[in-house]
Amino acid sequence: MSMMIGLETHVQLNSKSKLLCGCANPVSIKGKTNIEPNTLTCPTCLGMPGAKPRINQNIIESAIKAALALNCEIAGEIYFSRKTYFYPDMSKNFQTTQYEVPLAEKGMMELNVSGTKKKIRIRRLHIEEDPAKLIHKSSPTGGYTLVDYNRAGTPLIEIVTEPDFSTPEEARLYLQKIGQIFDYLGIYDFASEAALKSDGNLSINGGERVEVKNITGTKEIEKALNYEHIRQKNVVRGGGIITLESRQWNPQLGVTKTMRKKETEEDYGYTFEPDLTKIEIKKSLIEKLKKQLPELPDQRQKRFIKEYGMHEKEAEKLTSEKAISDIFEKTAKKIGAKIAAGWISGPLKKTLNYNDTTYAGSRLKDEWIISLLSSFAKKDYTDHVTEQIIRKMVELKTDDKSAAKLLGLGKIEDKGKIKDIVKKVIEANEVAVNDYKGGNEKSLHFLVGQVMRETKGQIDANTAKKEILSELK
Repeated sequence: MSMMIGLETHVQLNSKSKLLCGCANPVSIKGKTNIEPNTLTCPTCLGMPGAKPRINQNIIESAIKAALALNCEIAGEIYFSRKTYFYPDMSKNFQTTQYEVPLAEKGMMELNVSGTKKKIRIRRLHIEEDPAKLIHKSSPTGGYTLVDYNRAGTPLIEIVTEPDFSTPEEARLYLQKIGQIFDYLGIYDFASEAALKSDGNLSINGGERVEVKNITGTKEIEKALNYEHIRQKNVVRGGGIITLESRQWNPQLGVTKTMRKKETEEDYGYTFEPDLTKIEIKKSLIEKLKKQLPELPDQRQKRFIKEYGMHEKEAEKLTSEKAISDIFEKTAKKIGAKIAAGWISGPLKKTLNYNDTTYAGSRLKDEWIISLLSSFAKKDYTDHVTEQIIRKMVELKTDDKSAAKLLGLGKIEDKGKIKDIVKKVIEANEVAVNDYKGGNEKSLHFLVGQVMRETKGQIDANTAKKEILSELK
């Protein structure tokens, strides 16, 4: 059964202050998990009567940069609107957003899907505020809900696509690329998956669409849409009818469940926001911001392939995160591109992924990585030892020297000690020694492996081989 998927994605911006007031934006505060509830608030973000909003100019400029990076057409002037509905996390009972006149429209992003290029059309990009956070508590009498208004007024960009995705995998790739682009622009916290949330609209065989709401990050989108696809197929096969509705994704159970029958846009009662005037977007501002755009992921990937002679997959890994591509170039200047690319796109990336973190979120310092890989390039560390040190660095968020010390690793410099280890291995593996002397080259490789195992990789294979051959003369 054919699928059509469209996404509505909210991205939290990391500005210092909120969209409509001067309160600190919790997204940009380090250690934000320890912020006391309802302390980053004022009459405006609490929705007090008589409080007046004022637009954060930096948010407008960040949104324009995002629109340019997504190849959108930018409006000459914009308005804000009130989206009216009742939710306990919106104390003023309306959300300040853009509806009639969005900041940008008609954009496009190109995806690489299994080596094939696919274009995804961007219908619109607009600015709005985040509501507060609901905190559900249980109690012997049935439970209750608290509201934390610290998040109220956090600036969001909403990006709405056309229904151009044919598979949940494509939706995941799109969200990953959105995160990468905004990371390169410096307007988004790449280390926080919670800073990116999507509603997915999915239909099969041209039927009615179902909206799956509240899908957090890039990892869950594929799971949620895969489940919803299977659910709709089973309904149709059982003789049922898919109806227009909103469903909620439950990541713990891995299922979607009905929330409500889908509203239409008219149900929200949009009106222009009377407390905010129209904003003119001058061409001179757009041109100025266009010149400030950094080298974006696709551009950097093409440059890496051309400049460093690497293959596309390696360049893709090295440009997946701006901090990773930056440390690669810094390290390449010190020890050469080949060694830097191999270690950063390979063991370092794998270790970060295993620990469910990014390079930016790992708290590793560039100089630690450069120091470690410089030591490897000078043959102070073997491949095995270097990889062990990387794992310990990421695990403990420590420098290379401390990690090596904790592991008891390092290059063995004492030639006498190396000779003693080699003699011990030869004496313990008489069969392999005789096989090698009889012409079996594989037995020499076995002996080399035993020496490296005995030394925990603290001497390299070439040194081990040289010492074995010297001993067997």
